[in-house]
Amino acid sequence: MAPISFARGAPSPACLDAELLSDCAQSALARDGATILSYGTGGGYAPLRELLAERHGVDPSRVFVTTGGLQGFVFYAAAQLARRPGRVLVEGPTYDRPLKLLRLQGVEAISLAMDDEGLDPDALEAELARGGEISFLYTIPTFQNPSGRTLSEERRRRIVELCGSHGLDVLEDDPYGLVRYEGVTPPSLHALEGGERVTFTSSFSKTVAPGLRVGFFVVPEALRDAYDDRAVSTYISPALLPQAMVHELFARDAFDSNLERIRGILRAQRDAMLASLEAELGGRATWSRPEGGYFLWVELGDGIASADVLERATAAGVTFVRGTDFFPGGSGGDTAARLAFSFESPERIADGVRLLAGLL
Repeated sequence: MAPISFARGAPSPACLDAELLSDCAQSALARDGATILSYGTGGGYAPLRELLAERHGVDPSRVFVTTGGLQGFVFYAAAQLARRPGRVLVEGPTYDRPLKLLRLQGVEAISLAMDDEGLDPDALEAELARGGEISFLYTIPTFQNPSGRTLSEERRRRIVELCGSHGLDVLEDDPYGLVRYEGVTPPSLHALEGGERVTFTSSFSKTVAPGLRVGFFVVPEALRDAYDDRAVSTYISPALLPQAMVHELFARDAFDSNLERIRGILRAQRDAMLASLEAELGGRATWSRPEGGYFLWVELGDGIASADVLERATAAGVTFVRGTDFFPGGSGGDTAARLAFSFESPERIADGVRLLAGLL
């Protein structure tokens, strides 16, 4: 049997509709091929920028379509650190790739405590009171990677208040928010704050296809010129065809129906993982119960090092990501693990959890 991956934060192959996207590519080229196959502006394909601007209530000049979300993070961090050098605040745990990028730039990342309601505003306030220069707060408030947790609306409002009273800039990363299976969607930090200090970013990797590499940023007016300069200097012109394909999905009213299909697939996988964990590890470990997204966070228990379990699990044919990878310098998460339910089928998820339970 092929190894079972709870490490891959990627959609199941069943989520990818190659026929639909092929048709979108052909239609986009037939309609606007001369534009798509030429050099474009650094901000991306104009019709998609306009569509996203309308959805977020901003001028299209403040929307930048990037090659995935991480490239945009590099742009944001460079611009923000240039205008306001200082440490970067992150959730503990947080997405590991930004941590690596910050470390490569020699930037200090400070992790803030979180619980089942998301980032703890008291921890944020305490860090702000400590003094010293802070560049920005990086947060994934909805179906967080790696924990699957969602910041409550009450806490969102408190964080926005702290943002205003302390002059704190925020990067709100929301690639999973539309992949909701149940519950009520809370307002974004960007919407609550008004977009003057909160930059909003998302991606179509989780809602269409990761191979298209289409992400976007809604930036404050103060960052617009820096983004434009960085984009043009980095790649002259973005790849317009995948951006035009995403726009075509919306133009033919196929985005929502495709998203609903993806939600159905992933909901079944989420349910399979929760049911398997309860059956195999109930009373022996604890875990988050996400209402959407790709991941959940498992606390294996005192004295059980996830790094040791991972080594044995890999040999047994199942992989995950150890908790320490999601803290600056591996400063936490020794007994925790991120399990992705997004990639494997419900049957293989049940097999993989059974294998893990046997190792524990």
